[in-house]
Amino acid sequence: MNSPEILVISINFVVALLAYLVIYPLLCGANIWRIALNDLLASGTVLLIAGSLYSGSGHEFSLLFFSVNWFWFALLSYAAIETPFMLWYFKKYRVWDTFKYNKSSPGSRDSS
Repeated sequence: MNSPEILVISINFVVALLAYLVIYPLLCGANIWRIALNDLLASGTVLLIAGSLYSGSGHEFSLLFFSVNWFWFALLSYAAIETPFMLWYFKKYRVWDTFKYNKSSPGSRDSS
């Protein structure tokens, strides 16, 4: 039961758990720009690990009804695993409330 798909999904799950339960609360809070930057790093970490394991191996990964290479499998499966964590985090830390456009912000057309 040591299939490459299970290994990549396990790596994705661990990275998403660490990101949303440890790293983002400590470093990002409700700042969507910090979350986005750190999420790029988390996604890059997943791709780096999967690439180091399967790049050049020629292994095809089964993704529902079609086969893909390691890059697309790692990226798409990470996005699918990350989405529920992201929705939970955004609700818990009220990220969308802090991201709403503020008309009195410096540089806006309405500020006097």
